[in-house]
Formats: sequence, C-alpha cells, structure tokens
Amino acid sequence: MLSIEHYFFLSFALFLLGVVGVVMRRNALVVLMSVELILNAVNINLVAFSRWFGDASGQAVAILLVVVAFAEAVVGLAIIAAVFRRHDAKTGDEKDMLSW
Repeated sequence: MLSIEHYFFLSFALFLLGVVGVVMRRNALVVLMSVELILNAVNINLVAFSRWFGDASGQAVAILLVVVAFAEAVVGLAIIAAVFRRHDAKTGDEKDMLSW
C-alpha cells in the first residue's frame, strides 16, 4: 500500500514540473498546461491530507478546484485563441500583444 509520502512526492514532482514549465517556456499553451499541472499537484495534496485526517472536506475542496481549473482552462484557451487569431504571435513574451 502506498503511504502518504508517496503522494507528497508525486505532488512535489508535478508541482516542480509545472513551475519549470511556467518559468522556462514561452509558448502560451505550454504555460497554461503547466498551470494546470500545478493545480493538479495541489489537488493531490488536498486529497492526501483529507485521507490522512479522515475528513472529506479536502476532497470537496479538490472537486471545487477541478471545476475552477476547468473554467480557467476554457477562458485561457479562448483568450489565447483570440490573440493568436488577431496577431501572428506564437509566444507570450510580446509586451504589446494584448493592446488591441
């Protein structure tokens, strides 16, 4: 059986991978996917602590975070698609990209 340390290590690895993706990559879609990895790492921690303490409130908050992450992904993809359609930019490092 897996102990809680295994879940913490998985969560730490996902969080670290997400942070590296946000910091190192310039493509807006990759940055958005990295933010989703960070949110999934937080969800794993919430569910692990919820199971550790025997309380279901952490799982309820994790479900709420999944819904928020879904809404963030939909809005983020819509903004990225609109910006890419308007400009021929493929990276997110242009400073005047959102000034239409």
